[in-house]
Amino acid sequence: MTVNSGSTSIKLAAFETGALAGAREPALRKLASVHHEATHLEPEPELRDFLARLAKPPEAVVHRVVHGGARFKQPVLIDDGVRTAINHLSELAPLHNPLSVRWIDAARRMCGAQAAHVAAFDTAFFASLPRVAGEYALPPQLGVDLGVRRYGFHGLAHEAMWRRFCELEPGLPRGGRLVTVQLGGGCSITAIDQGCPRDTSMGFSPLEGLVMATRSGNVDPAIVPYVSARLGLRPQEVIERLNREAGLAGLAGAAGEEASPATLLASGSERAQFAIELYCYRVRKYLGAYLAVLGGCDGIVFGGGVGEHVPGVRERILSGMRWAGIELDTRANEEASGTQGRISPPGSKVSVWVVAVEEEPLMVREALSVLGGGARTQPVE
Repeated sequence: MTVNSGSTSIKLAAFETGALAGAREPALRKLASVHHEATHLEPEPELRDFLARLAKPPEAVVHRVVHGGARFKQPVLIDDGVRTAINHLSELAPLHNPLSVRWIDAARRMCGAQAAHVAAFDTAFFASLPRVAGEYALPPQLGVDLGVRRYGFHGLAHEAMWRRFCELEPGLPRGGRLVTVQLGGGCSITAIDQGCPRDTSMGFSPLEGLVMATRSGNVDPAIVPYVSARLGLRPQEVIERLNREAGLAGLAGAAGEEASPATLLASGSERAQFAIELYCYRVRKYLGAYLAVLGGCDGIVFGGGVGEHVPGVRERILSGMRWAGIELDTRANEEASGTQGRISPPGSKVSVWVVAVEEEPLMVREALSVLGGGARTQPVE
């Protein structure tokens, strides 16, 4: 069973695994799945309902955990020590790790002692980032000695997009030079060279980088003490507000569905239009930077709830990029709403795709690599 808790959704799924003759990885058959667009669900009732759908209890449960810190660079079996370590990392991922711990605790209670529990970390994909992309310009005593570095997030999603692109464009060795764009409640963009991540927009926490649903993305760190002093807030309270009251919601003065990119695009409000303009500008700015990191680009992949379902956002992001060989087929882009499709014309130098981001099969394979049921295929230099 997979438990995928995000900042704005929870997804549960169950798979049966089996050997497939001649295959490098085990075959997977999905038995059941549910997807809730909410974060304040009580885990135990949801797990009870989902487990009732299954013919027998799961032998293993794999949990997506956003922040693994410096300790967790591979999937691991969850014991009390691992659970405590994940909880201690909550200060770096306050929208995510506390939720993961709640679901881990509930699943460990409800699935019985016979079920093994595995944590698959979003940061693991970026454990081998080049040093120039992985460190801040800080002396060691303020940086790496304290574990302050750029960890990167959404690793399962970016790896899943890379794997799918390799299948869609088999003529490019290991996917070539690829930029993956994950747009949902949280947003990030990654430069990947033949399966190896070279840079990514999120850093020490999931707050860095792009404008997101309620997160600010990049801000000057001097803003925190400045706002703290003027509003009489503790620094941690300012960080909390940057996580929960900024981004599209803060810019547009909206909340919930009213702050979604699709709703803001259709709004006549000046604040809404500026929010979308800044949201798309930040992605386009990073895209240009990653063209420089990769020395060009063979492909771009959009995924996530916004990346898959809002053509207007993709159009605004890619506008004015023909100089880089990036072209958009307007009709194909409009038709690719919630469906996989190539949205660049046949003659485009860069192949642009929209794909469904399937993290759960990758989570299962990570669990099997820990439990001895199959070797995980790692990106290699």
